[in-house]
Amino acid sequence: MVIRESTQIGGKELTIEMGKLARQADGAAVVSYDETIVLVTAVGQREPKDLPFLPLTCDYREYSYAGGRIPGGFFKREGRPTEREILTARMTDRPIRPLFPKGYRHETQIIGMVLSADGENSPDVLSITGASAALYCSPIPFTVPIAAVRVGLVDGEFIINPTTSQLAESDLDLVLAARREAVVMLEAGANEVSEAQILDALDFAQPSIEALIDLQQRLYDQLKPTKRPFTAHEIDESIIAKVEERMGSRILDALGVRDKIERRDTLDALQAELLEGLNEEEAEDRFDFKEAFHGAIKTYTRRGVLDERIRSDGRAFDEVRDIICEVGVFPRVHGSALFTRGETQAFVSTTLGTADDAKKMENYDGEWWKKFLLHYNFPPFSVGEARFMRGPGRREIGHGALAERAVQPILPDEEVFPYVLRTVSDILESNGSSSMATVCGATLSMMDAGVPISAPVAGIAMGLMKEGDNVAVLSDIAGEEDHYGDMDFKVAGTPRGITAMQMDIKATGLSREIFATALEQARVNRMHILGKMREAIAEPRKETSRYAPRILSIKIPVDRIRDIIGPGGRIIRGIQEDTGCRINVEDDGTVQIAATDVEAGAKALSIIEGLTAEAEIGRVYAGTVRSIKDFGAFVEILPGTDGLLHISEIAAHHVKDVRDHVNEGDELLVKVVNIDERDRIRLSVKAITDEERARMEQKVGSGG
Repeated sequence: MVIRESTQIGGKELTIEMGKLARQADGAAVVSYDETIVLVTAVGQREPKDLPFLPLTCDYREYSYAGGRIPGGFFKREGRPTEREILTARMTDRPIRPLFPKGYRHETQIIGMVLSADGENSPDVLSITGASAALYCSPIPFTVPIAAVRVGLVDGEFIINPTTSQLAESDLDLVLAARREAVVMLEAGANEVSEAQILDALDFAQPSIEALIDLQQRLYDQLKPTKRPFTAHEIDESIIAKVEERMGSRILDALGVRDKIERRDTLDALQAELLEGLNEEEAEDRFDFKEAFHGAIKTYTRRGVLDERIRSDGRAFDEVRDIICEVGVFPRVHGSALFTRGETQAFVSTTLGTADDAKKMENYDGEWWKKFLLHYNFPPFSVGEARFMRGPGRREIGHGALAERAVQPILPDEEVFPYVLRTVSDILESNGSSSMATVCGATLSMMDAGVPISAPVAGIAMGLMKEGDNVAVLSDIAGEEDHYGDMDFKVAGTPRGITAMQMDIKATGLSREIFATALEQARVNRMHILGKMREAIAEPRKETSRYAPRILSIKIPVDRIRDIIGPGGRIIRGIQEDTGCRINVEDDGTVQIAATDVEAGAKALSIIEGLTAEAEIGRVYAGTVRSIKDFGAFVEILPGTDGLLHISEIAAHHVKDVRDHVNEGDELLVKVVNIDERDRIRLSVKAITDEERARMEQKVGSGG
């Protein structure tokens, strides 16, 4: 049976069709929005895995054929997931994972595939809604539908699911996933918008969220799927009681240890002691004793916050850990910073590059060059572990993208600062919110590198513990508060407003009131952190590092680009070999000269200016006679640019024969007296004044 349901979202029809494609999947939804179409499938295994967590995998692919393109490169097929595909897969996973029933351990896979892309309507939010529909209308025991929309802010007006063109003008790019009652996931980039505008954006999105959930409900009512029964493993109450009796007070004491590694080692030792002390009968339930031990840690952590109103490290709920900021940490790095907050430490460097260092990007939209890169690394030693170091995983890519989004709005325009920027964050120590430490460190390192940013950016991670009406909003959460809490809410911004946000809810949802409290608390904390950063460096350095390339930029007429390139690139190669500079010429006539030596850069610039200079009426030039005619001489005043010195303009007196005054190869001063509509240049010697002649002879004599 093929069924279709539609609703109006953002002034356009959104349709979900089920029953036609991918019929062997447990659930399959085809989501259409204009000419952008996404297929999302859900498959759950019948037998559970012997794992202490939900084995859920979310994948998402944007195939080039969806946009009518063939992939570039040698292989002509898609390879490993792109950064955008990984980020969309993460956005699909994060709101869905907490809504599976507790104890469900069946391997489940969500796959989103873009079948058609019109280039204007983004498929990512369609994939999230499609994942919910595929799960909700399948036998998989997923019973709480969600929906996702994007909110833009153009000229002060909110827009639901703005097009790509509208997003280019938008001050807000907010992706919201929510249940009917509350927010479950949020991802945003912004141009310094206020907290009040964020709250208004959530209110604006709510009717669209409800419409999409109603649509899924209509599909569900028609299909009436029978949910597969499953048995959640329950730990016997007697085991929980034994763990409490044997280890309760000692666990509580261990949680009071301030040092993360010491606290971890103490808890590990207590767990080992518990398991080693099991008798023969209890040893059969070794796994349950281990689970009960970790359950006790969670219970005591949450009880301390919610009942006793005390955090494990003794801080107030709105208190930020001690912050130390250092800049100019290492000499050869163009810009560097060490940002330490409590037991989280990020070393962040900024490297200045030329246009040749830009990264070529490709997806179904086409190809483009990315000129700001922020990379995040999380080596195992940062958490006291030893394991293989491989390429960046989804977590590293996600954290790097969040930090990149946070600082993007404060970067200077390319016309002002024509460098390619690469910022790298190496996490040296981690105990909560290394991504926000990266944001702070990125700002400091760019200021140290002399990047003229418009304002500093700082980030803070907020947490939540909630049981009924008992609520605690926590600032600058540590690792345990994140792990055992109900929310991970990261907010970054300048003194003027928010530039990026990311929120994940482990509970059933977040009310507007709690969200508003967290936003305001984060704003106050952000101002505190910005003050600490300002103590280390108050503004960007006036000069870039002496080890950074110096970039000189000029604009030339497009039709003069050939004069710089030369046949087969001969001229530009010669300039680079002669000066040691790197020269990049854009299609719009922008020429960038990168040099590590100031004199070399000036020399290259002078050569290019000479090659592309345009003749100006009234200006005197030192020219070379190229040919003699009866009516005058043709004089080259600029490379490749000749003008006619008519016989009547050679001298103030009458000239009978041109050759009596000039010969081929002679160098002489001439003045441009006219340029006609056909760009023909008329020159004169007699029009040069004594003052102009003296000034030019002095300039030529000095080699200028």
